[in-house]
Amino acid sequence: KMLVPNANRLAIYKALFKAGVLCAPKDVYKPKHDDIDVPNWHVIKLMQSLVSRGYAREKFSWQWYYWFLTDEGIEYLRNYLHFPEDVKPDTLMKQDKPLPRLPAHMGGRRE
Repeated sequence: KMLVPNANRLAIYKALFKAGVLCAPKDVYKPKHDDIDVPNWHVIKLMQSLVSRGYAREKFSWQWYYWFLTDEGIEYLRNYLHFPEDVKPDTLMKQDKPLPRLPAHMGGRRE
C-alpha cells in the first residue's frame, strides 16, 4: 500500500472535489504538480486508486492523464471531506450567464 501524507491526500481530494476534474502529466519524477503543491506522483497514484474503486473515470492522451469524478466519487469525497450535501463540484454548477451566440455567418442560428 502506498503511503501518502494526509495533508497531501486532503489537498488533492479538495482540489478534485472543487473542480470535479483533474489532470496531470505522465511524469512521476516531476517534483510538484502544476496546480497543487504536492508531488506529481502522489496525484497520479491517488487518482489510480479512485479509478480502481469506480469513483473517477480516466482518459489518457498525449502523455497527460485526465480524471473526472463519478457520482459515487462525489459522494465519497463529500463524506471523506465532511462537506454538506449542498456543496457540489464546479462541473455540476449551472452557469450564471448564458453563452454568447455565434453570428449567423459563423454558423449560428438565425432568428
